[in-house]
Amino acid sequence: MRRVFSCLVAVLLAGASGAAAQQSVIPEVEGPLPPPAQPLPRVPEAAPPAAGPATTETSPENAQGRLDKLFSDLKRERNERAAERIANFIREEWSRSGSASIDLLMQWSAKAVQEKKFDAALDFLDQVTMLAPGFAEGWNRRATVHYMMDSYAKSMSDIEHTLRLEPRHFGALAGMAEIFRIYGRKQAALDAYTRVLRVYPMLRSAQEQVGTLADELAGQGI
Repeated sequence: MRRVFSCLVAVLLAGASGAAAQQSVIPEVEGPLPPPAQPLPRVPEAAPPAAGPATTETSPENAQGRLDKLFSDLKRERNERAAERIANFIREEWSRSGSASIDLLMQWSAKAVQEKKFDAALDFLDQVTMLAPGFAEGWNRRATVHYMMDSYAKSMSDIEHTLRLEPRHFGALAGMAEIFRIYGRKQAALDAYTRVLRVYPMLRSAQEQVGTLADELAGQGI
């Protein structure tokens, strides 16, 4: 179990669009978040983009094209290490917010997580999701922090936001699968891990979980 948890957090934190994600049926938990322990640093407003056509490097269409090509390569790749390299390129693309302010908030949140200051990390990520609601990785990172704090219902809510924006987000799908598993919903967990493998067939942790869950369900006569 400790190995599965470590693999999951690594997938979620690494870098870490289309059909909507399947809805969860997770009970409500925790109350409102406590106020931050200290004032947050002031974040400058994101500057509007310069007038004129987007360059080849910054064009959203070009970025989407790069992602589509990477996902196509990831689906075809049958070498585990080569697939991992492609997955890391995808994570790099996901991390590009296009805003210096958002990037700064993401850096602060990552540092807070490293220092196990989860409340501070959530404060920064709350700002990210408010300022850039279309940035999928902001929701994914916040889902990760909620998961690390055992706030599974809040994590699932953020995972669903992530998957609405990027249905191919294998880290978010793995997080969804693990939360279903924690709640004893083995069939839903198996379905979610199967979705991971449709996107990232060579992800070893997902392969192992599909095998384990399939065996457990077969043993229950399902």
